[in-house]
Amino acid sequence: MSHPYDAILVVGFGGPEGREDVIPFLENVLRGRNVPRERMLEVAEHYYHFDGVSPINQQVRDLLDVLKPELREHGIELPVYWGNRNWHPMLADTMQQMIDDGVKRAIALVLSSFSSYSGCRQYREDIGRAQEAVGKQAPAVDKLRVWYNHPDFISANVDCVRRSLEKFTVDTQESSHIAFTAHSIPKSMADHCRYEEQLTETCRLIADELAIAADRWQLVYQSRSGRPQDPWLEPDICDHLRNLNAIGVENVIAHPVGFLSDHMEVLYDLDDEAAKVSQELGMHMERAPTVGIHPTFVSMLRKLIAERLDESMAQEAIGQFGPSHNVCPIDCCPAPVRLPSRPAS
Repeated sequence: MSHPYDAILVVGFGGPEGREDVIPFLENVLRGRNVPRERMLEVAEHYYHFDGVSPINQQVRDLLDVLKPELREHGIELPVYWGNRNWHPMLADTMQQMIDDGVKRAIALVLSSFSSYSGCRQYREDIGRAQEAVGKQAPAVDKLRVWYNHPDFISANVDCVRRSLEKFTVDTQESSHIAFTAHSIPKSMADHCRYEEQLTETCRLIADELAIAADRWQLVYQSRSGRPQDPWLEPDICDHLRNLNAIGVENVIAHPVGFLSDHMEVLYDLDDEAAKVSQELGMHMERAPTVGIHPTFVSMLRKLIAERLDESMAQEAIGQFGPSHNVCPIDCCPAPVRLPSRPAS
């Protein structure tokens, strides 16, 4: 069947791959945001802890290494390009390569599962800026829908959590708590998008599949930034561990459901900070893996691309909300209100 697309564009966040990259990378990430420089330097130390190398770019390479043959095996022969928001390969450079290769219209696979300004609209704006940078010959780009309730996404996450559950004894499994974690965002952003709703639905679907009772799991957050006086989504994972400890919970699985790969924020905020808190409290915390290159997740990405190429295909979704939109409404995921910067009170 003929279709209007001649390429696939994978759009990622990007990350530094050496100590000299860290500050320029963070300046890209924080451009236009009210984040004090001292906070940026504090975050830089997280990267220096790993010698300035974020694993996220390599994780995208690993994903491409399994996605490309998955597409070919199912008859999707389109070339696959990769561009990042914040670090090389930058979107504008990738867009220029697409022009040079004669690409006219591409499907954008944005590596983000949930709807928010940071996870959806901002990526679309980044694509738009890259198109403007390369001029009128820029290919048209259409973003794939978010997949928070796709049955394969749920299945891959279920498998990740189950593998961690199996590290406990059978008796301990029945009393352990699941802390699903996601990146915190400002309340001013969360109040105008479906981020919390979608995350909660994903967690519920995973817990139901694992027969985890509602009082044994909770959606919590990590990796907040910005000014201390601005409200962000809570509770923080470390505060949540302390709360669980106070009511006698001894065994916890932290599952970073809001992240697709074990990149810097997962490694530092969970494997370092949260792990230290759990040890101090005498708790046993297992950190479940992200979906990464799980075969079921990779298969889901291929299905999402295939359904865009063939409009007769059914759009898979489970739970109470149905499949998300293919074309974002004009008022979808608006930017948060930017308040004037002022000293913390």
